[in-house]
Amino acid sequence: MKKIIFCLAALAMMTTACKKNATSPAVTDEMVTRDNRPAPDFSKGILTEEILWHLGRVSDPTVSPDGKTLLYGVKYYDYTKNKGNMELYTMSADGGEPTMITATPNDELQAIWTPDGKKIAFLYPTENEGMQIFESEPDGTGRTQITHAPTDINGFSFSPDGRHILFTRNVQLDKTIAERYPDLPQANAMIYDDLMYRHWDSWADGTYAHLFIAPTEQPDNAIDILEGERFHAPVPPFGGMEEAVWSPDGKKIAYCCKRAHGKAFAISTNTDIFLYDLKSKETVNLTEENQGYDMDPVFSPNGEKIVWWSMKTPGFESDKKRMMIHDFKTGETKDYSTEFDNGCERFVWSADGTKIHFLSCVEATYQIYSLDLASGEITALTSGDHDFNSLALAGDRLIATKTTHSLPSEIFAINLNDNQETQLTFTNKEILDKIEMGETVKRWVKTTDGKDMLVWVILPPHFDSTKTYPALLYCQGGPQQAVSQFFSYRWCFKMMSAHDYIVVAPNRRGLPGFGSEWNDQISGDFGGQNMKDYLAAIDDVAKEPYVDADRLGAVGASYGGFSIYWLAGNHQKRFKALIAHCGMFNFESWYGTTEELFFANHDIEGPYWENTPKSYSFSPHKFVGNWDTPLLVIHGGNDFRIPYTEGMQAFDIAQMKGIPSRFLFFPDETHFVSKPQNAILWQREFFRFLDEYLKK
Repeated sequence: MKKIIFCLAALAMMTTACKKNATSPAVTDEMVTRDNRPAPDFSKGILTEEILWHLGRVSDPTVSPDGKTLLYGVKYYDYTKNKGNMELYTMSADGGEPTMITATPNDELQAIWTPDGKKIAFLYPTENEGMQIFESEPDGTGRTQITHAPTDINGFSFSPDGRHILFTRNVQLDKTIAERYPDLPQANAMIYDDLMYRHWDSWADGTYAHLFIAPTEQPDNAIDILEGERFHAPVPPFGGMEEAVWSPDGKKIAYCCKRAHGKAFAISTNTDIFLYDLKSKETVNLTEENQGYDMDPVFSPNGEKIVWWSMKTPGFESDKKRMMIHDFKTGETKDYSTEFDNGCERFVWSADGTKIHFLSCVEATYQIYSLDLASGEITALTSGDHDFNSLALAGDRLIATKTTHSLPSEIFAINLNDNQETQLTFTNKEILDKIEMGETVKRWVKTTDGKDMLVWVILPPHFDSTKTYPALLYCQGGPQQAVSQFFSYRWCFKMMSAHDYIVVAPNRRGLPGFGSEWNDQISGDFGGQNMKDYLAAIDDVAKEPYVDADRLGAVGASYGGFSIYWLAGNHQKRFKALIAHCGMFNFESWYGTTEELFFANHDIEGPYWENTPKSYSFSPHKFVGNWDTPLLVIHGGNDFRIPYTEGMQAFDIAQMKGIPSRFLFFPDETHFVSKPQNAILWQREFFRFLDEYLKK
């Protein structure tokens, strides 16, 4: 239930026309580009599943060393081919028309500038060697493979002086079945003696992610920083090169690692930041005293300081992200966010090193803030109903990606002199201009304990207040993941509303952006105040004359799926249809099958056989005697965070009780549904079920 970035966006767009570089490879039938896909049906003038998957998905941009040019990717999907493809674009940091610089059959990934700005580099799959690093001219020509690593390269960066390259790949340290039993070449089995034998969506295969350093001129002559150690760097399952950064002089690397494996890894969040010296090959732990997360370090421009985010509470994955700064001259580490009651992340130093710009979730939006190191003062640079999701510096501007409920990710510039925002990319304007999206209304609702709760209410396109509409309560996952201005390609509020549903999305207890007390309250209280918050939200909105209180539904995934199962036994006839995706149903069976046990130990207070924690009284399976509401259960076969047997239990019991119910199972999907045709099927079944019980 780690907080995942879920694709989680004010329409002011220009043109999506892009120049295709004349030297790029020709477009072939196997490729997916914006130019050769079948057009979806726009005749209804609203957002549909097919239109949603026709949108281009913009990656986080990187800025050229001179601050003048942006490099980014856009991924387009063709659901009829069940695949997508990311191509690279460049454009002036001042805005203007982008240039498409690649047109190839596969994704160009993690594209960055070389330190001298003369070339770009990216990951690209090869036929025999897997994922390797390539370089090309900034216009995409002169593509050259520069590494020949024995296994896939997962991420990379160059030292600031360009003399070295840092990359990560998996190394085999544990014996394989073939190595143990060479006379059984066709044996198909896995043998484990410890926990973490599977994680998120993958079974442990005896390999570990390690960091390698090599001279740029001899990239295959690499040194393994963690040689022989059964630890991972970056930290799985989602760690990337934001966890391994160069000092400005290119002499040291700061990287994140949880120096634990097996059961110790499963029960701990003690991730540390280590400093590796290229010359001495010595490693120093900068965060040894803190037993919680320490992540994503960034050096100051002169290398005298380093900033990272840190969580104080061991085992609590959703604790406040504190802004810690270490001064190498004094040896002092200081928390600069003690008076700032929300989290800090995505740090970017000012060019002179006197300020740090960062992102923070505040009142269900992600805004850009700035810390003045001399005074310790933190100032908001942006405001409004939107999410900024990435940050980079380009001269006197910040370059950021931004979303709203109506806007998929686009690139913006924020002028640091006056904080004015300018939209730079308009990737999906051509599509969005053809459809109408309903309005998102910000509503404050009183909770049962007298607090003010922010609730987004999303109205259908062509909303008519004289009519009545069915309404859906949206239950968020995480559990501590903001219901912000994200643009989701699955839990898409604007598409739900396009099907003539009013969406009620509360920022219930246990979500960030409203202070630590609001965020932390949910731990140990899964069936308590946050459930009352859900019901307060739907009850308040259901009083509106345009809401049909007899046609209410509730939907959610992960912790939201658990919420649906809990509400099924406690909603007191409010809802006529329920949809649970990948939710926890039985805390005891879930505790014995999930992988990152630190979450369960903190949020449901440990194993069920020790002192019978109060949290187990909230387990949804204890309330199935009250179940009487039609239920759609959805689960992925490769979801190891919440195994699919949780969904099976819920569906089986609904069937045995004679409750109208349906089980939608994706054998090859994980906690998410990511394959285009599976995702569209998910949407169609989602609305088929709701329409069956809320519109007939």
